[in-house]
Amino acid sequence: MKITNIKDTEAFFKVVDSCEGRVELVTGEGDRLNLKSKLSQFVSLANIFQTSETIPELELIAYEPEDAKRLLEFMISQ
Repeated sequence: MKITNIKDTEAFFKVVDSCEGRVELVTGEGDRLNLKSKLSQFVSLANIFQTSETIPELELIAYEPEDAKRLLEFMISQ
């Protein structure tokens, strides 16, 4: 799923942390980073914020249907 225009990164990562299964960020090169890992969260944020204050677009893979639902509800609430 693609998620766009994340303004509240703290709230976004709280939703990711609440997910039961794996949530992965797919990089432009096709690598998959485990977003439940704090190290991966810091690395992804550092790279994103070099160019912008908001996260313009992320491609995520949520392995559990309930996790995908949580992420979509977060995007709708923004």
